[in-house]
Amino acid sequence: MKIVLQMQLHSDKSRSKALKIAAQEIGVSSVALEGDNKDKLVVTGDVDAVCLGRVLRKKFRCVTLVSVEEVKKKEEKQCINEDNKVCCYYPPYCAPPPCGPSPYCYKVVYDSCDNSCSIM
Repeated sequence: MKIVLQMQLHSDKSRSKALKIAAQEIGVSSVALEGDNKDKLVVTGDVDAVCLGRVLRKKFRCVTLVSVEEVKKKEEKQCINEDNKVCCYYPPYCAPPPCGPSPYCYKVVYDSCDNSCSIM
């Protein structure tokens, strides 16, 4: 989601506070200022626009929700070889981590010839 909020930001200090407050919300992937006077806050990510506006209104009294858009993901370009075949890139092979020592099984052997029993 791309959310555009218009605010009254007069100084650099208020702009940095607005960016900090918006960046602390859960689900925000990027925050930027746009517009001629740097008065529009553009937030992208999986965040609720109403909740974001409510949080910003606690610090900045005049916050207006300008637009909410769905961000389209870029299509991945396919690499084509000289032979007009599609290239496939695989991640490099990583060996599994080394295993620790295997557990040993101990067999306990009892000697039946032990005459240390006092009952017999």
